[in-house]
Amino acid sequence: MNFWLFKSEPEKWSWSDQLRKGSVGESWDGIRNFQASNNMKSMKIGDLGFFYHSSKEKKIIGIVKVIKEYYPDYTDETGRFGMVDIVAIKATVNQVSLKDIKQKEDLKDICLIKQGRLSVLSISDNEWEIILKMSETNI
Repeated sequence: MNFWLFKSEPEKWSWSDQLRKGSVGESWDGIRNFQASNNMKSMKIGDLGFFYHSSKEKKIIGIVKVIKEYYPDYTDETGRFGMVDIVAIKATVNQVSLKDIKQKEDLKDICLIKQGRLSVLSISDNEWEIILKMSETNI
């Protein structure tokens, strides 16, 4: 299993929006960055990810699961990009802010800091475990 981080501006697509989709989930569309797209191409059904509110909030607030692997993004007129479908699993017990992550020495190399503009990031097993502990959330 691989781990990911999905960034969303809450005013465009929030954790509440994701929760409302229930077990049907929602497509993660609109990605127009090749590295983020390549990350989605690597996703497998069952992979887990953190749901991160970007913009002003800058915090991890939930956990999602990939329920459909990479397929063409209907919003991309060029046909170059794709999307995956994700479903909300659970909210984190404690939200983990970007500030908290930056203060953790074991997370100094996390993509969220090094490549902060990417909307879909790969998270290592170790980073996943550290953030889960920070959030006090059990999966």
